[in-house]
Amino acid sequence: MKSKFKITIIGSGSTYTPELIEGIIKRKDVLPITELVLMDIDERKQQIVGKLCERMIQAENLPCRVVMTQDLDEALKDADFVLGQIRVGKLPARVLDEKIPLKYNLIGQETCGIGGFFKAMRTIPVMLHITERMKELCPDAWLINFSNPAGIMTEALLNHSDIKMLGLCNVPFNMFKSIRETLGLERPNITYLGLNHLSWITAIEQDGKDYLKTALEMGLNSEAMKNIPSSGFSKELIQMVGAIPSSYLEYYYFKEKKLKILKESELTRGEKCMQIEEELLKIYSDSELHTKPELLSSRGGANYSEVAISLVDAIYNDKQEVHVVNLLNHGALDFMEYNDAVEVCAVVGKDGAKPIKVSNFHNRHIIDYMRMVKAYERETVEAAVTGSEDAAMRALLMNPLVGDYNIAKACFEELKQAHKDHLPQFFPENV
Repeated sequence: MKSKFKITIIGSGSTYTPELIEGIIKRKDVLPITELVLMDIDERKQQIVGKLCERMIQAENLPCRVVMTQDLDEALKDADFVLGQIRVGKLPARVLDEKIPLKYNLIGQETCGIGGFFKAMRTIPVMLHITERMKELCPDAWLINFSNPAGIMTEALLNHSDIKMLGLCNVPFNMFKSIRETLGLERPNITYLGLNHLSWITAIEQDGKDYLKTALEMGLNSEAMKNIPSSGFSKELIQMVGAIPSSYLEYYYFKEKKLKILKESELTRGEKCMQIEEELLKIYSDSELHTKPELLSSRGGANYSEVAISLVDAIYNDKQEVHVVNLLNHGALDFMEYNDAVEVCAVVGKDGAKPIKVSNFHNRHIIDYMRMVKAYERETVEAAVTGSEDAAMRALLMNPLVGDYNIAKACFEELKQAHKDHLPQFFPENV
């Protein structure tokens, strides 16, 4: 066993961070961490969240040094794992992504549509800078990224850098959990495939029996994420699709209904998150608190600790476990290109994740939808990396939640100006 084991959390001022610390504490016997580095550029949040994390670790008597820094290089030096959870422009930028598109009758959302597109534009350059520094300072480290949009981040980082990296989302974990509980299955073999936030459960098997047919007949919905207003899918829709969609597909399947809900909401999700965040920071400031507070579960990141730290555990301890991750396709789905980032089941061990091939897949609806949205994602990465406005417009025309050129162009220009300080690819003079 190594004498030094360093985990770095980039964006540690996030109020989700105590979730990760809880995961580290739960696995203290199998993850002998000696140094935890908490890096953030927001000093206030870093101090409040960081001190709670310190108290959590001290309360469990973990022999682990906790370092708080705003220096990226110090945080990365000799790290074994880097957990990325950044939000460029913080929650106020998210609110702009949500509100401005509504003026154009477009859905404003953190990962979908033109809002998600601009989150990618802000985040990809920063994440690519982090990977450059990793190559220099911790070339053997694993980057586990859950900065959104996680699938597009994976597409960008694995095709434009050469670090070891996996993308992660808590949606599959929550879907699997709710399917197991609803059907009363202990150890089902579930086939899950798609792109991040565009995914379906396409098979459920246990003891040689196929339970998907049962699920479709029930019109079974998987658990919705707490951060999106959900009305669920009808039995007819689920049977038409022939698979169980993740709750994010409500944005695509019920576009007009979602737009109406967003336009009628008094506060955007980002504004609600700002309120929850301030409440959490107030709770975290209590010097007597040394456990994760219950309020944290009302944000959309429930079970992140389980998902993220179990993935670290699987790599560190070479567990050869099945996890759902975002990684390059490499033949897992024969209808997607070799280097497309996809979200699928993979076997995870010390060498990373090997995607499990899905054979004889014939659901045309899913195949065509994935190809269409992947075309959008490729152009999005091209725009983020090169600053090509032509690529940006091609991306938005391909996005099922945008589509109209004149509307897309006008909204693009307004969001571009609103986020000017965080878009070096479009405003090189600001660099």
